[in-house]
Amino acid sequence: MAYQVTEVQKALKGADYPMSGNQLAELASRNGAPDDLVDRLRKVPEVDGPNGVMKHLSGDLGGSRN
Repeated sequence: MAYQVTEVQKALKGADYPMSGNQLAELASRNGAPDDLVDRLRKVPEVDGPNGVMKHLSGDLGGSRN
């Protein structure tokens, strides 16, 4: 599944880094992110900021959300 960068940014609004994948997933869920994005974030290792998240999601970014 591909995600728009803005979709990931909205999902992670209010993040207080560093955060683990589980923490990212919980935040995204609270922010109303789709379940598939929440599940994908759970697999991200601990990151120090949004650039780290984007790096780990790089293969899943940029696709159309039809």
